Amino acid sequence: MTGYPHLFRPIDLGPFALPNRIVMGSMHTGLEETGDCPRLAAFYAERARAGCALIVTGGLAPNLEGAVLPGAAGLATDADIAPHRTVTEAVHAAGARIVAQILHAGRYALGPDCVAPSAVKAPIAPHTPIALDAAGIEKQIADIAAAAARARAAGYDGVEIMGSEGYLLNQFLAPRTNRRTDAWGGPWENRARLPLEVVRRTREAIGQDALLIYRISLLDLVEGGQTWDECVRLARAVAEAGADVLTTGIGWHEARVPTIATSVPRAAFAWVTKKLMGAVNVPLVASNRINTPETAERLLATGHADLVSMARPFLADAAFVEKARTGRAHLIAPCIACNQACLDHTFELKVATCLVNPRASHETEIPLDPAPNRRRIAIAGAGPAGLAAALTAAGRGHAVTLFEAAGEIGGQLRMARRIPGKEEFIGLVDYYKAALAEARIELRLNHAATPEDLAPYDEIVLATGVTPRCAGLAGEDLPHVRTYPDILLRDAPVGDRVAIVGAGGIGFDMAEFLSHQGPSPTLDPALWRHEWGVTDPADAPGGLRPGGPCPPPSPRAITLLQRKPSRPGRSLGRTTGWIKRLTLAARGVAFRPAAAYAAITPEGLELATDAGPELVPADTVLICAGQEPNRTLLPALEALGRTPHLIGGADVAAELDAKRAIDQGTRLAARL
Repeated sequence: MTGYPHLFRPIDLGPFALPNRIVMGSMHTGLEETGDCPRLAAFYAERARAGCALIVTGGLAPNLEGAVLPGAAGLATDADIAPHRTVTEAVHAAGARIVAQILHAGRYALGPDCVAPSAVKAPIAPHTPIALDAAGIEKQIADIAAAAARARAAGYDGVEIMGSEGYLLNQFLAPRTNRRTDAWGGPWENRARLPLEVVRRTREAIGQDALLIYRISLLDLVEGGQTWDECVRLARAVAEAGADVLTTGIGWHEARVPTIATSVPRAAFAWVTKKLMGAVNVPLVASNRINTPETAERLLATGHADLVSMARPFLADAAFVEKARTGRAHLIAPCIACNQACLDHTFELKVATCLVNPRASHETEIPLDPAPNRRRIAIAGAGPAGLAAALTAAGRGHAVTLFEAAGEIGGQLRMARRIPGKEEFIGLVDYYKAALAEARIELRLNHAATPEDLAPYDEIVLATGVTPRCAGLAGEDLPHVRTYPDILLRDAPVGDRVAIVGAGGIGFDMAEFLSHQGPSPTLDPALWRHEWGVTDPADAPGGLRPGGPCPPPSPRAITLLQRKPSRPGRSLGRTTGWIKRLTLAARGVAFRPAAAYAAITPEGLELATDAGPELVPADTVLICAGQEPNRTLLPALEALGRTPHLIGGADVAAELDAKRAIDQGTRLAARL
C-alpha cells in the first residue's frame, strides 16, 4: 500500500490511461543536438523502467525559423522521423508513454530569421523578429501540424503544444508582443486565433487516438500579459478545439520574477492551477518547483490539479516514481533547483545534467556495473565529493569506510543550508544520511583520519575539502575580522556595518545571510509572492502587482567589494545570478567593484584610491577571498608509498563547487 494514494491513482486521459498522476515534464537535455539518439533513448528509458508513466520530450522545433537556436533538434523534415524512433521504441519497451513537445520559439529564437506577431525585440534575444504576414502565419500553423504528424510517425504517443513561457503562441496572445491591427491582433478573439487554429490542425494531423496536451500560460509575470478572464476563455477554447490535457505554464523567460530557482517555494504557483480547476472539462497538470512525492500528494489531495509535472526531479533521481511507490521516498535524491548543471548548461550549449546526479544524460558513459574485484576503500571527508564517491563505490559492491572530522556529514553543504533561500540543501543532507545508512557504509564521525588510518586500505580517496584563503591584508588578525565558517558554523557575532571582501558566490551568499531578517520567504509562499510583487492575475494582467517587488531592507549596512572592475556577481550562475543581484540591490546592499584593498583597521576596511585613502566604515570585516585545497594528509601518505585520489576541493578549490565535487566523486568511484 503506497503512502501516496492520490499520486498513484490511475487516470484516464482519453486516448489512454496512466497508472499514476506523475508526468515527467519537458526539459531540453542538449543530447537532442548531439545526434546520439541511443544515448537520449537510454536517458528516457531508465526513467521509464522505474515507473515514470508519461514523459514529455524537450522542445522540438517545427521549422528552421522556430528553432530556439540554429541547428536545434526538431521535426521539421521527414528525415527527422527515423532517429526519433530509437527513443520511442526504447521508452515503449520500458513500459511508458512518451509525447513530443512541439516548440516554436518565436522572437526567442536566436537565429536572425526569427519571426513573431510583431517586430518587437525580446530583451533576452539578439535579433528583432520579422513580423509575420498572413502567408507566414499560415506557414507556421501548417509546419506545427506537420511536425505533430511526424511525431506520430516516429512512434510518439502524442504531442504537447508549447503555448506558454513567452514562446510564439504566447506572443500572439499577449498585448505585450502582439501589436497587430489585422485579424490576428487587437481583440482577444483575434489574438487567440493562432493557438486555437494550431490546436485544431494538430488534432486533425495526429488523429483522435493520440494524446494532445496544450501548455497554457496562466501567469505571464510580465507587463502587458494576459488577464485571468482571457486565460480561462483560452483554456475552454483550447479544450473544445481538441486538447485532451492542459499543463500549467508559469512566467515568460524575460520575466524578472524567479519561477524555478531554489529560492522559489515548493509548488509556489499551484494556486493558479487550482483557480482553473472546475472551469474546464479536461485534466489539469500543475508544474514548477514540485520536487517531492509529499508535495505532489498534497496538491492532488487538496484539489490543486489532476496531475503533477516534475522535470528536474527526474534528473536528480531516475527512480523517483519507483522509490515513492515502494515506500522509499527518503532515498530519493532531491532536486535542489540550483540550475547549475541543468539550465545553466542548456544556456551554455552544454549537455544538461544534475549537480546531485551527474549520471543524468551520461548514463551510457558512466555505467555503474558491479565491481569485478571488491576492494576496501577509505574516503577522508564526508562533504559532497566524499559522499558521492562513497555511495557510488558501495553501490558497485566495494567495502567503504568514510571518515569525517566533524560530528555531522555534509561538509560545505552544512553551511549552504543556512543561507535563506537554500533550504533545499537541508533535504540534500538528509538524503545523504539516509543513503549512507541504506548502503551500510562504515561512517566514522568525529574522526579526523590519519595517514595510519588510511594506509591499510586498497584505495584511498582524499575528499578533505578546502580552507578559507587569507586576503593577505594588514590587520586581518584584528578581532572584528571574520571568515564565513566563523559565522555559519560558529555563530560569531556580526556588527551593524559589514564590509565583505570578495564578491564571488560565497560573498553573495554571505550578503544574503547578513541582509536577511525575519522568516525565509522560501518557506512562506504568501510572503514570497508579496516580496516579488506576484498577485492574482484576476487583479492585474500577467499577475504582476502594481508597484512591483517590495523586499524588506537589510538590517545591516553591507558593502560587497571585489578587486575586479567587472560587475559584481558576473560569475554567478547564468539563470540565477540575476535573482541574487536584484535581491541584494533591493535590500540596499552596496556593490563596490575595482576595490584596491589597502588594510583592515579598527574602523573598517581601508581602500587605496587615486584621491588617497578611503575608509569603508565597518564593525565587521568578512573575508570571502576564496579557498585553498586541504591536502594536509597528502605528504605523509606519499611518504608511506601511497598515492591517494584527490577529489572535490582537495583537488581544486575553485569557489564552493558542489557540482564538480559530486561529479568527480561519482566518476572516480564508477571506474575504481
